[in-house]
Amino acid sequence: MDLLWTIVVVLLILWLIGLIGFPTIGSLIHILLVLAIIVVLVRIIQGRSPA
Repeated sequence: MDLLWTIVVVLLILWLIGLIGFPTIGSLIHILLVLAIIVVLVRIIQGRSPA
């Protein structure tokens, strides 16, 4: 689960950088960030233990 949180944090930072400097890249990172958050929420709701 630590790896998943790391990915979410990295995507969040890249998304914020993208919003400020590169709107096109920011949009792509936004989509990836939303997907990562959905995966985290599904895992929390299902109550799966980390691999």
